[in-house]
Amino acid sequence: MRAFFTLLLVATPFAFVQAAPAACPPDVNSATISLIKEFEGFVPKPAPDPIGLPTVGYGHLCKTKSCSEVNFPLTEATATTLLNADLKQFTSCLNKAVKSSVKLNDNQFGALASWTFNEGCGNMASSTLIKRLNNGEDPNTVAAEELPQWKLAGGKVLPGLVRRRAAEVKLFKTASSTIAHPC
Repeated sequence: MRAFFTLLLVATPFAFVQAAPAACPPDVNSATISLIKEFEGFVPKPAPDPIGLPTVGYGHLCKTKSCSEVNFPLTEATATTLLNADLKQFTSCLNKAVKSSVKLNDNQFGALASWTFNEGCGNMASSTLIKRLNNGEDPNTVAAEELPQWKLAGGKVLPGLVRRRAAEVKLFKTASSTIAHPC
């Protein structure tokens, strides 16, 4: 019997399959996509945003005035695909700017991704919000105090930005057990 088990162990091949690593940073959750879509609105052809930059879809900043990098007519489904592709740049710079010691759930990360998408990687990286998070302050307090300050465009308070920041704070404070950062 002992010989049988020895033979079985020697003759049985073992294959260990390692799961593919999760994307890092992860894609934002559906609540984040919904928030961005709500505030950006669907724009089917190039049009200036509130400060005159040509945009299309859900906040896609055109590379040229005619937005030649986008195929028209633009559908909402294609605009959603374009939004998801655009977000990768912003989630990547956000992920790099926030220290790995800062734990963020998917709603917190998503709220910050929405803000970064709207304000840009440079503004996000140099912000007091990121400095405070990285210094270990309570994330919910930091978001509630810092996000509402980002309400200006072209030097003017925009009511849409005031509402967007309030929605981002609400999303940030929404509990979730899904960790998005660090990844």
